[in-house]
Amino acid sequence: MTRRKGFTLIELLVVIAIIAVLMGILMPALRKVREQARFIQCRAGLRQWNLVASMYAGESNGLLWMSQPDTPCYWVVRYMNRDLRDWKKNETWLCASATQPIIDEEGVTRSTFNIYNAWGIFEKGTCPPNGVAGSYGFNGYCLKPLTQTASGALVYRTTSGTFEGGVSFSEGWHKVDSVQNANNVPWFTEALRFDLWPLPTHAPANNEFEAWSGNNMARCCINRHQGFVNTAFLDWSARSVGLKELWTLKWHRSFNTQGPWTQAGGVVGSNWPEWIRRFTDY
Repeated sequence: MTRRKGFTLIELLVVIAIIAVLMGILMPALRKVREQARFIQCRAGLRQWNLVASMYAGESNGLLWMSQPDTPCYWVVRYMNRDLRDWKKNETWLCASATQPIIDEEGVTRSTFNIYNAWGIFEKGTCPPNGVAGSYGFNGYCLKPLTQTASGALVYRTTSGTFEGGVSFSEGWHKVDSVQNANNVPWFTEALRFDLWPLPTHAPANNEFEAWSGNNMARCCINRHQGFVNTAFLDWSARSVGLKELWTLKWHRSFNTQGPWTQAGGVVGSNWPEWIRRFTDY
């Protein structure tokens, strides 16, 4: 009777080597599939926000949420429905690629902060018990600017004041139900801050993982999805936007969509920080 032999050491090593090679081939593909799923889920969340914003505007004479200077937690907490603003109950606040708020419930900043963080506001006494957190930023030029009169009344205004960056209130998108070319006017986009005031002169971050330290445009020009961010527009559509395409969107009425960071404005490849150069030009 012939005794069956087992694997030799060499055969076993060959099998292990083949498995390692196959894993090396498959893992990048699996990561790409997972990221694509997160990307699609992220955009689906923005479509839900479009429904919320369109209904709110329809009930508010074409106006979106308010912004009062020096208001704790700003528009998110003071003026949104409590259940809607609760990030632990409303999962659409978070992009699947950025679910960890940079600040925890105790107000402690985490040791790392990069493009895969969500923003977080946890001011005890002014915010809801769970605080507020999210992966998206509101186009601040779409907010309803308020001012407080001597009697304490809050008055909505479109003139006699400026947004952050010096843009006049009159240049904001206040009546969002009557905006021309609304498919190029963003109101909500992936970002490291809850509200944004981009300018055409704002440069991208020099280091893609330190975008928070930059300006308002740098805080939404973030490479979470291989050169794209998901963005919601005032025609209530949502789509992926190329990182360099952000400078061609009509953030406010007088925003120069052919500014210095566009091809029409003369930007060339060497002007961009190295991390963003490989992405499509606009």
